[in-house]
Amino acid sequence: MDDATTELTERFERYCDTKDNEFPADVLAELQSMLRLYSISPEELDFKWQAYNMKMGGEENKMDVKTARDFKKTIQDALERESRGKAQQKSEVKRAQPTPRAKGGDMYDILEGLVPNTPRPSGLNGVNGSTVKRKADFRTPAGKASKAHEMSSPGNIMTPKGEAAGGVVFDFATRQNANDITEQFMQGNISIPEPPSEEPKEPRIKLKANTDMSKFSYRTMAMKLSEASEVLDDKIDEFRELLREHMDLDENAFGNPNLQSPSEIIAVGRIANDTNEGKLNNASLVLEGSRRHGSGRRVHLNVDGLISYNFFPGQIVALKGTNASGDVFVVSELLSLPLLNQPATKPDELDAINTRYLDTPESDPDNVRPLTIMIAAGPYTTDQNLDFAPLHTFLDNAADAYADSIILVGPFLDAEHPQIRTGDFDPPPNSNPDQATMADLFRHHISSALQSFSKRVPTCNVILVPSLRDAHHHHAAFPQDKFVKKELGLGAAGRMVQCVTNPMTLSMNEMTVGMSSIDILDMLRREELVSDKSRAVNIYERGARNVIEQRSFLPIFPPMAREKIVPPPAAVEETVYKEGEKKEGEEVDEEQGPSPFLPLGTMLDTSYLKLGEMLNVRPDILITPSVLQGTVKVVESVIIINPGTLSKRRAAGTFARVIVQPAVVSDAEREKGFAVAHKLWERTRVDIVKI
Repeated sequence: MDDATTELTERFERYCDTKDNEFPADVLAELQSMLRLYSISPEELDFKWQAYNMKMGGEENKMDVKTARDFKKTIQDALERESRGKAQQKSEVKRAQPTPRAKGGDMYDILEGLVPNTPRPSGLNGVNGSTVKRKADFRTPAGKASKAHEMSSPGNIMTPKGEAAGGVVFDFATRQNANDITEQFMQGNISIPEPPSEEPKEPRIKLKANTDMSKFSYRTMAMKLSEASEVLDDKIDEFRELLREHMDLDENAFGNPNLQSPSEIIAVGRIANDTNEGKLNNASLVLEGSRRHGSGRRVHLNVDGLISYNFFPGQIVALKGTNASGDVFVVSELLSLPLLNQPATKPDELDAINTRYLDTPESDPDNVRPLTIMIAAGPYTTDQNLDFAPLHTFLDNAADAYADSIILVGPFLDAEHPQIRTGDFDPPPNSNPDQATMADLFRHHISSALQSFSKRVPTCNVILVPSLRDAHHHHAAFPQDKFVKKELGLGAAGRMVQCVTNPMTLSMNEMTVGMSSIDILDMLRREELVSDKSRAVNIYERGARNVIEQRSFLPIFPPMAREKIVPPPAAVEETVYKEGEKKEGEEVDEEQGPSPFLPLGTMLDTSYLKLGEMLNVRPDILITPSVLQGTVKVVESVIIINPGTLSKRRAAGTFARVIVQPAVVSDAEREKGFAVAHKLWERTRVDIVKI
């Protein structure tokens, strides 16, 4: 028996459902045929079978002659599709860039197309065919982990910025203005509490999940169009019913905006763009109705009569107007949608919660220490390395302050980090280089740091929110499932480390806190259609108000296209920022050359979009990390916190520090016994702090 046959038998006999897992000869023959036909190794064939097995139903799918032949056909179909795609791509390139004919016997024209990656003469003029002096094309060779796949850097683009072997861009240890407060919100005078003289006996914050996290473990890439359509339809009808009850309207007040009628009606639908390309504008603005009340059709909108408006794709709106022509719905008024109620708690429950502020039973109840919550969002390391120095510094700050809770929002292992994207990094120590995974990298850099922190501050809750850019996570669609603690080695950190879903709504004592790693503020900024009057409103407030009014952590639909997002770093020249700060006259990231890589974007599973909605009440605090500058606003009684990113590409970032005082209940409120609104903004201080 040759080596290949032996390896095939060892790898595939475990998949057979025969006595003693004997390997049938006919199955072996099929597998040997695949090795010859597709020129692959037994190991690669094993990987392909595991992927095929998972797709077809997991461990219940056993290897026999029939499944082996089906497996073979699947590989063949995939190879044919790949071949057709490459052929089509080559033909498109040839049509777009015809090969220039040599005019002067230049040897580079002879080599054109014969030698891989031969640069085209840069001076060729497409008008008269003349040439100019050809510049030398000295480029940094590919890194040790370069892969010849479609996401690899093209051969005719210089080494991307941040991926070069030399050239220090930013040294985190020499950063300036650390711990400076860039923005602050508070009413009254709330000082930063001193660390306790005696360690608390118990955690001062009690967590309770307001989100059913079990529903997030759905199977991705299995969305059905019928289910997605129903979800989108139901949302329109739900808002229609909410508006009818809120304004006490008769059913006859509503109508179908697509039908020609001189009568004024109220139409509830979804804002959409009638073109697949370009930004939403007045000419492309359409209203999409539900199948039940709008025939599922779209009608163009005329909003010239509105003084103030703020639209974006996916927004549910209630419009009053007429469609006299049958082609355009002329809007006369934009109705406000009802908001969720403010969170409230009964006085006796607030009294019980306030006792948790005491470090020990002997502490003075008239001089309690406010709660300290610290919030950070990834990336947690700069583009030049994977040392995670910003994360370690943040945890040190939280330990020094003896924080009661820290909230860490992904990405942790950023799939857009240059070294992770290319695989150009060393595996963790004491791991097998051939078997090391991203989970091993997470355990080495993140889990170990959190375990050390939990030992220093054993009463601090640590909350981890995943991101769609987390390279180690098995779930890459929004709404997104939580991390698996055991898989990432977080179990050793104890029960104080909690992995939650994306998005998530938590009760932290009496506070209701909503959080998500989706950068919705930047999406809305880029996709919105705003009138001149509405543009006077702060951009953060506009975005936050839309999120609250739409009752969704991701109200935009479809999500912003990947092409519109700032691409991962891959510039053609290095720019050194002295002391980690951009100085006048220096270049900014976006102006440093085109990137061959597209951002990951937002992978949305529309069938489960309802899991991304806010339920029952508005949050007291809404955490919405963004690439935009860190900020804090109060909108509709909700404290909106954008902590910024803890690490920028070549600079230090920011985090948020939240100080919360206990609720004060008046005697009159206590006598009535009714639930009391939290009014958290009246007793909270929020600082945006440089790391």
